Amino acid sequence: MRLYLCEKPSQAKDIAKVLGASRRGDGCWVGTDVTVTWCIGHLLETAPPDAYDERYKRWVLTDLPIIPEKWKMLVKPKTASQFKVVKRLLGEARELVIATDADREGEMIARELLEHCRYRGPVQRLWLSALDDASIRKALAALKPGTETFSLYHSALGRSRADWLIGMNMSRLFTLLGRQSGYQGVLPVGRVQTPTLRLVVDRDRSIAAFVPAPFWAIDVQLDPRGTPFTAQWCPPEDACDGQGRCLRQPLAQAAAEALRGAASARLVKLRTERMREAAPLPFDLGTLQEVCSKKLGLGAQETLDIAQALYEQYKVITYPRSDCGYLPNSQHGEAPAIIAALGRADPSLAELMKHIDTSRRSRAWNDAKVSAHHGIIPTAAGTDLGRLAGKQRAVYTLIRARYLAQFLPNHEFDRTQADFDCAGQRLRAVGKRIVEPGWRRALPEALTPARGREAPPPQALPALREGEDYDVGDVTLKDLWTQPPKPFTEGDLIKAMKNVAKLVEDPRLKQKLKDTTGIGTEATRAGIIQGLIDRGYLAKNGKALNATPAAFSLIDAVPRAIADPGTTAIWEQALDMVQSGEMSLEEFVAKQSAWMSRQVERCAGLSLTISGPASPPGRGAPWKKKRKSAPRKGAAPRARKPKVAAT
Repeated sequence: MRLYLCEKPSQAKDIAKVLGASRRGDGCWVGTDVTVTWCIGHLLETAPPDAYDERYKRWVLTDLPIIPEKWKMLVKPKTASQFKVVKRLLGEARELVIATDADREGEMIARELLEHCRYRGPVQRLWLSALDDASIRKALAALKPGTETFSLYHSALGRSRADWLIGMNMSRLFTLLGRQSGYQGVLPVGRVQTPTLRLVVDRDRSIAAFVPAPFWAIDVQLDPRGTPFTAQWCPPEDACDGQGRCLRQPLAQAAAEALRGAASARLVKLRTERMREAAPLPFDLGTLQEVCSKKLGLGAQETLDIAQALYEQYKVITYPRSDCGYLPNSQHGEAPAIIAALGRADPSLAELMKHIDTSRRSRAWNDAKVSAHHGIIPTAAGTDLGRLAGKQRAVYTLIRARYLAQFLPNHEFDRTQADFDCAGQRLRAVGKRIVEPGWRRALPEALTPARGREAPPPQALPALREGEDYDVGDVTLKDLWTQPPKPFTEGDLIKAMKNVAKLVEDPRLKQKLKDTTGIGTEATRAGIIQGLIDRGYLAKNGKALNATPAAFSLIDAVPRAIADPGTTAIWEQALDMVQSGEMSLEEFVAKQSAWMSRQVERCAGLSLTISGPASPPGRGAPWKKKRKSAPRKGAAPRARKPKVAAT
């Protein structure tokens, strides 16, 4: 019997249907010499410390660090019945096809079961990018050897063990140090969550410390025979900051008076340049979460849940947990069928379809840039959008638009820059005239790029000629103030986690981090953020995320290396090396264990004073426990001072 091991019941049902396994068995679907069963996420979990030694039930400082010599896995009680089913079927199977999600976590869900149940038969890998029938059939016809994806398992196992080592040891360490000073709650510390929390704490502190500075600008209306437009004053460089803003009020006032007294401005230089913009890549998950946060107000986890439903339930998009926006060249051949299906499903696309050219090959098709997964795109299983709820429809529309944009021309516009002399003052007007809408035809309003806070709206300039004079109309002197950094939204935080290299000061480390995955993975970042919210370390105020007083306390208490985004990104880089075979799992875990031992030794003598919400300690992984009460919402972070002293 060939056994297919899936990650979820819904996934198993879809694959069983294509395989003809239509008879429902106990925890499986059965066909002719084929059985399809499923996990329910992880059926196993890493054993807690007291599974290695009973004394670890009590949290004692002298027991740290806890480093297992041989790692143990336990069956999860809630899904023990399904584990028994899978174990029985593995014992009966002639061969196995791993059909869990096509990522390192999916690989681990299956492989940890094979190891725990001591399965020794042949293994193949089903690599699915979509769950519609056509995609499943295509993947079934191209099964991979099990050895090809085995390194994903070791990478996931390394991540899991690193999380355990840091979470168990550092959470116990700082919780016990806190108790010595009278704090009775758990201080949760995690390999990914703590650096993520520090990003928000640092941003909130920079907002709180921000001192606004005044600057001045001048708008001048020029009128060439009834078609007015606006030019901006260009102050001398020695009177400006690094962003070209005038910081000297008397100079701006004198310039405004001179401009008001002028009758005309002479055009001294005119330059028009044709600009061409290529279509944006299809979405990866992080970019989708960023756009949905900014444009639709959706949280990172909410976006992921919607995308997962579009993938699993409706089967209208490809695998959503992708970290790549590029597409394999082979996928280009499927474009005509996909686009035809999209047109049939949504008649409102008829006008747009007139501009679509399926032979066009944008920069998105690039085998060299495709990782384990390609960009998130629609499938040929087009659906009536009426089947999708409001948020689901909005997210699907964004994904579809990015894909359709690949078959439209470049967006082209003429950018005109006109420089004037007026009463000895320099003025500049910038205009934009769209020549070819191109791929922007496909974009709904929600995907239109937003302008900066202080950027003037684009204007179309009339026909101008160098050497001519233009009448001066209204002159407006504007008193402005520099603005503080914006609080993180969930989308901004996802982006910061991905692009952590930009936040690292060490030039050598920055260079190393440029090509890594940053903090966390596409599949885990939303859960990390949501966990910090649930435990009361982050609070949502509208779209904005703010650190709570407890977050300031925790970040000030832990060693800088634990909370440094650069450290965890280096670990992610090491996990990539495990995945590629450049580093063994054993070497990675040994390095993590040695590093953890040094941190425990350095921090064991700290004296802490902590204030913040308490989380009750308990069995298992305390850094993953959720607060039962809602996150506290209240005063802005600048009004809260951290009450932590570390010596």
